[in-house]
Amino acid sequence: MSQQIDSRLTARFKIAIALTAVTLAAEVAGGIWTNSLALLSDAAHVFLDLFALVLSLAAVQLARLPTSERHTFGFHRSEVFASFINGSTVFLMGLGILYEAWGRFGEPQPVKSGPMLLIAVIGLVMNLLAAKTLHSHAHHDLNVKSAFLHVLGDAAASVGVIIGGIIMYYTSWFVLDALLSAAIGLLILAGAGRVLRDSVHILMEGSPRGLETAMVAAAVRSVAGVHDLHHLNIWSVCSHITALSVHVEVEPGFAGQRSDLLHQIEHLLVHQFHITHTTIQLECNDCNGGPLIKALQHQERQEACCGHEH
Repeated sequence: MSQQIDSRLTARFKIAIALTAVTLAAEVAGGIWTNSLALLSDAAHVFLDLFALVLSLAAVQLARLPTSERHTFGFHRSEVFASFINGSTVFLMGLGILYEAWGRFGEPQPVKSGPMLLIAVIGLVMNLLAAKTLHSHAHHDLNVKSAFLHVLGDAAASVGVIIGGIIMYYTSWFVLDALLSAAIGLLILAGAGRVLRDSVHILMEGSPRGLETAMVAAAVRSVAGVHDLHHLNIWSVCSHITALSVHVEVEPGFAGQRSDLLHQIEHLLVHQFHITHTTIQLECNDCNGGPLIKALQHQERQEACCGHEH
């Protein structure tokens, strides 16, 4: 059943990628043809979204690859390296757009606003179709939700370009092209900055954003039989896999129920915090003082004493 879901999801991602690629090609060609920096800027934004879709598809595909002795987590971390490279590249593109927009503020250049408007509408339609393709899986899959929001963000940028195209068509106020470009350039910088921030955070093995270590610790302590915990470490393998290691001190009365206690903790971590890779060491420092141990120790002392008398 899960393989069928993965196959359908993969197919939807491929459709969304194809639609976004068509949008990118149309806006690059249209931006050059119409001399619209706004269209070219939106194309750069589409490129960022296209890469996000490709990464999301790669995450689905990488999840299927088997682990090995040299790569015990598989190849999930490659997604993070790709994100870092992409974020760096697009960030530089955003700076270039702002530089070009600054030049056009002083010397506005005429734009073929009619064709520009038509191409922007085509881009908006493609973005909405791509969003519709991903929408059904966006509610229960964080990876798909992220890609879905990327596509919606680009649709919003296309709406801005369309409004600008309409205004320029009727007013010939071409400085608006530079204004739109600057706005999209700032949007690109913000998006690329988030990608860089998140990828560096994962590469530095930081705890997942939005997941409070104190909340995880409190939840584990609330499990019946847990006395305390220490050496709690939480980190991200990639954008959709969270790992945890912890030492858990067990109440003496639960020393014989360690297997059930371990299952309860793992179930809690998966369903409440989506932590699927766990290494949990159960300890019982006070178990040596339990009644059963004391009885056995007393019996050993008696036997040793009697043996000594004989």
